[in-house]
Amino acid sequence: MFVVDNVGPDDSLHSSTRQKLIRVLWGLMLVLSVIIYGSHAPLVVLCKVNGEIPFSSSAVVLLIELSKLIVSSLLLLIWDKKSSGISVSWRFAAPYALPAFFYCVNNNLVVHMQHFMDPSSFQVLSNLKIVSTAFLYSYFLRQKLSIKKWLALLLLMAAGVFYSYGGIQDLEEVSSQSLLYITLPGLLLMMLYCLLSGLSAVYTEMTLKKQDLPLNLQNIFLYVFGVAMNLITHVTSSPRNRFFEGFSLWVWVIIISQALNGLIMSAIMKHSSNITRLFVISFSMLANGLLSLIILELQLSALFFSAVVLIGLAVYLYYGVT
Repeated sequence: MFVVDNVGPDDSLHSSTRQKLIRVLWGLMLVLSVIIYGSHAPLVVLCKVNGEIPFSSSAVVLLIELSKLIVSSLLLLIWDKKSSGISVSWRFAAPYALPAFFYCVNNNLVVHMQHFMDPSSFQVLSNLKIVSTAFLYSYFLRQKLSIKKWLALLLLMAAGVFYSYGGIQDLEEVSSQSLLYITLPGLLLMMLYCLLSGLSAVYTEMTLKKQDLPLNLQNIFLYVFGVAMNLITHVTSSPRNRFFEGFSLWVWVIIISQALNGLIMSAIMKHSSNITRLFVISFSMLANGLLSLIILELQLSALFFSAVVLIGLAVYLYYGVT
């Protein structure tokens, strides 16, 4: 219970300053997440040797999960000392096995879907996960979205389609692009991918918000399962590869940045929502385009600027119109 009469001017000023600081830190965190998301593809290109990815993707994913687990454990010991000594039942940890399993399955689906469709079709159709996530968010979290907000999310999806179809181009490869194609198994796998993507994100948000536990402890639960499942995946999929084979400085940059982004996403789902996450991912397309222009010297097409306009309209409709 708060006693308003005992709050003096200094206390009120201190509270106002603290709220402003939190908003600034929150904004910086969102901007950092946008940059990390947007830099992932250019960093992967920088890792290539003779046009090929020299490292095991399952090893990188495993190290990302392990890094998030280590950082979460350290943060729990430093910031949540009281909580680190709490005896926690397995019933609190068990719910995190499901999203960890979904994430693991989706990481493998991304690889297998490439056999049933061309890369451009994959990039375009994967934007359907925006709608699937929004629908599942509205249904399971009982968040009724207005028509304007649904329109905003559809504009986000359209922006993703425009950008994926040709927002950035390598002029030397435009003439040699393969034909677009997608098979029925590929379409079914894409539907499963979008469904699992939405389910894992929404279920994680539900679990994080439902439990009255420190976020760092909840992250430990999630990443323990993530490490275990990705370890099994790596052992079964890359039995002959040396674990660190093909690693370079840029690979380690990817591991560190993606681990940091995973922690940021957990904070977003704990204290905000998956809708905020969708907007972050959409804004990251713009960061990706600019970084591709600067680092890889690719060209920005009219579709890129169309995506910029659509994202701006989506933000206005979702947050600016009541």
